[in-house]
Amino acid sequence: MLIMFRVKNFASFKDEVILDMRAISYKDMKNHVLETGKNKVVKTLALYGKNASGKSNLISALYYFKSFVYNQFFDEGNRDDEVDLGDRMPNVRRSTFKLSEDINNDSEFEIIFSQNNTTYQYGFIIHDIPQEKKYNIKEEWLLIDDKMVFDRQHDSISFGKKYENELKNINKQRQDRLYIGILDYFAVGEVKNIVDEFKAYLKYKFNVHFELILEGSVKGLVSGVSFSKRIVEDDEYRKTIEKFIRVADVGIVGLSIEENKDENTRERHPYEIKTIHNVYNDEGKVIRQEKFELNMESSGTNRYFSFIQYILNIIEEGGVFIADEMSSRLHPILTKFIVDLFQGKKNRDAQLIFTTHDISLMNRKQFRRDEIAFVEKNKKGESILYTLADIKTRADASFAKDYMAGKYGAIPVLSAENDIYAEMVGEWLCQD
Repeated sequence: MLIMFRVKNFASFKDEVILDMRAISYKDMKNHVLETGKNKVVKTLALYGKNASGKSNLISALYYFKSFVYNQFFDEGNRDDEVDLGDRMPNVRRSTFKLSEDINNDSEFEIIFSQNNTTYQYGFIIHDIPQEKKYNIKEEWLLIDDKMVFDRQHDSISFGKKYENELKNINKQRQDRLYIGILDYFAVGEVKNIVDEFKAYLKYKFNVHFELILEGSVKGLVSGVSFSKRIVEDDEYRKTIEKFIRVADVGIVGLSIEENKDENTRERHPYEIKTIHNVYNDEGKVIRQEKFELNMESSGTNRYFSFIQYILNIIEEGGVFIADEMSSRLHPILTKFIVDLFQGKKNRDAQLIFTTHDISLMNRKQFRRDEIAFVEKNKKGESILYTLADIKTRADASFAKDYMAGKYGAIPVLSAENDIYAEMVGEWLCQD
């Protein structure tokens, strides 16, 4: 479970911002809280804010952290110093805050999460050297259940007493490489087990998604729709996916798994999925079924199809699903359905974090006050993050109404006080 993520000096986040999943001791909606050991965290967090407020920058920071760390781990079974990193995650470009007179070349990242009843706290500070187009690791630290494993200050590393004998001879660190990546290569025993658990969490439990599909403006140009091997290999899983698609009421009655006959793509993608639709006669009776290519379905249907596979896997296996603009191209009822899946009693180890503009969800029957957050950007271009709990919102408040009235901030200001808006109203909207 994700407990906390902290970032500083990344994109529009000049100062430290904390994505805090820890649950507040509210009496309402206790089924929205997950508990393991001493940790209590909320199952869901909805992030609101106007366009360009920094919501996507926060998702980018989460993805950057994951990709930067994971790409420095070694492939299983390959112990060569010049190891080929193989199938690595694409890197998100990291940019420090640029709209300040004072230049700061240090970006800071930290995560706290729980895995198998153990709490991990790991972070690092990366220092840019712009003139050389390089970077080095300025600081790095790892704690397990609040006990230090290692603490790095530039090239100097200190160890916790429990791990000192195991780590004192692993001193091959490089300025441009994370020490945890070095440990993945050289460590054995308990420290290697710790690193393996950390890797497994990043790979299988920490899922960050931007757009899951690429689309054109015309139906039929949708491409890149993803589906898991499990949907091909597991009949029961596929039947479950089909049920969730039928719930969406998009006209699909089933899925067909077929061999890919395209010689150019068959080796990488041996199977393809087609959707099954009923064909009716004039009396409304089903006379046969027709198969559609996925690119003939709407972009919203394909997005939902991609999402629901990840979501079911995460709810079943545990982890956090982080999605930018999750409600994009989805009907509000489908977005609510996805949120309900995470908030339901059947979910015992999964979390959902998503950005959205869908205020139909912003109500006290759907979310606790610690499950609604806002990203706001000030006039200096600096983004901040806060929740309804942080601003002491009453439990009986009308969340969406108050938000649209500007009580919580994080909305566009279109009013007579806005000179550009006033000019546009007079020129384009023909209002006195």
